[in-house]
Amino acid sequence: MTEEVLLAFLFTLFAGLATGIGSLLAFFTKTTNTKFLSFALGFSAGVMIYVSLVDIFVKAKESLVGELGEVGGNWLTVGSFFAGMLLITFIDRLIPNQTNPHELKKIEDMKKPGAVIKDPQLLKTGTFVALAIGIHNFPEGIATFVSTLQDPALGLAIAIAIAIHNIPEGIAVSVPIYYATGDKKKAFKLSFLSGLAEPIGAVVAFLILMPFLNDIMFGVIFAMVAGIMVFISLDELLPAAKKYDEAHISIYGLIGGMAVMALSLLLII
Repeated sequence: MTEEVLLAFLFTLFAGLATGIGSLLAFFTKTTNTKFLSFALGFSAGVMIYVSLVDIFVKAKESLVGELGEVGGNWLTVGSFFAGMLLITFIDRLIPNQTNPHELKKIEDMKKPGAVIKDPQLLKTGTFVALAIGIHNFPEGIATFVSTLQDPALGLAIAIAIAIHNIPEGIAVSVPIYYATGDKKKAFKLSFLSGLAEPIGAVVAFLILMPFLNDIMFGVIFAMVAGIMVFISLDELLPAAKKYDEAHISIYGLIGGMAVMALSLLLII
């Protein structure tokens, strides 16, 4: 196994296990730092939108145009970009509304008197939320893995952005399970396991996609990754950031994320 492949697996594992960080925050801090979460989620969205449209999409286009010519390469790039959006939309549709993994929870919810209510239905809901996050994180694992193979610096930026957005998802798993059971270990375990979907996505990419990874396949996958990340940013990260928002902090985070990503790309030219 090459160093690049090993690094891609490590970045994907790091991003996925951030759900466990969210779970730990829920147990060991007393309040939700809404300003930090709003800024961090906006920052993550800024990184993902900028790198998707300015770098990943461009590299996909260059690869496909080089193989298929100007017309065919451009059409396939754009088609693959929107195919990525359709894929993540389909995955979202598979998840029932009542188990929406992006339904925000605050740490304070676990500190309320009577929070533990021993409700089996609530335990079922929390378990489904963990499963929903696992399903949803699967393509993110593929995105991080493939991006790291192309450019380790790019893969690290994407892994950090995805890790930030996985932290509140870890809280979303832990809160209802703790409500239902009063068992912190159980809540943490399910939160932790839901994040393993991302390295599983990387394993699938390695076993199934790697043997066929020529320039055309790379271009198609990279364009789809760009579409997936733009969709995640617009559908999940920015709405979540606005729910936690205070005085446009999420927008400052968005601009900050774009600026940091732009600077990092300039420095590696």
